[in-house]
Amino acid sequence: MNKAVFLDKDGTLIPDIPYNVDPTQLTLYPDTGRSLYRLRQLGFRLIVVSNQSGVAHGFFSEEALAGVWQRLTELLTPFGAAPDAFYYCPHHPDGGIATYDIRCTCRKPEPGLLLQAAQDHQIDLSRSWMVGDILNDVEAGSRGGCRTILVDRGNETEWVPGFYRTPTASVRSLKEAADFISHTEGVELEAIPVGDDRLT
Repeated sequence: MNKAVFLDKDGTLIPDIPYNVDPTQLTLYPDTGRSLYRLRQLGFRLIVVSNQSGVAHGFFSEEALAGVWQRLTELLTPFGAAPDAFYYCPHHPDGGIATYDIRCTCRKPEPGLLLQAAQDHQIDLSRSWMVGDILNDVEAGSRGGCRTILVDRGNETEWVPGFYRTPTASVRSLKEAADFISHTEGVELEAIPVGDDRLT
C-alpha cells in the first residue's frame, strides 16, 4: 500500500482567485515547490483534491479545468513535485446547472475525493495526510481516516467546530507542514535553501 499527502489547491498551493480557470493567473506560494519536493522525498504520493463548484454554478465547464491542472503541473515539475493525480468535485447543492446541482459525497468536507483516490492508487489512508487552508479540508481528511494539517493563511472565516474539524497540527505555511510531517515520520531531510517558488 502507498501513502499520500492530499493537497487542497486554492489557498493552499496557490493564492485563491475565486472561480479562476485562466492558467496564466496561476502562481505558486513562495514555498510550495520545495515543500512538495520534501514530501515526495519522504515517499508520499502527491494528490490534489479540490472543490470546483464553478462548474455547478455555470461559471466554467469541466473541460476548462484541464488547463489548470496542466499549468499547475508545469509550475511544480521543475521542483520534482508534479502531482501524481488531480481529483475535483464539480457539484454544489445550490448550483444552477441541473447535472451538477446535487448533494454529493465528493464535495469537501465529505471524504469522497480521498476515498476514490485511495482506491485508484492503493493508498493506505491511515498513513496519509490531508493538507488544506480551511476546516472543510480538515474534516474531509479526518472522515477519510487521514491525519490532517491546517495551513492557516487566514482563509478560514467561519471556524465552525466539530468532531472531525480539529487538525492534527495547525501551521502557517507549507514549509511548516512539510517540517511537521517529516518530524512525525521520524526523518529529518536536508534543509532546502530558502527561495521564492513564484519566480520559477
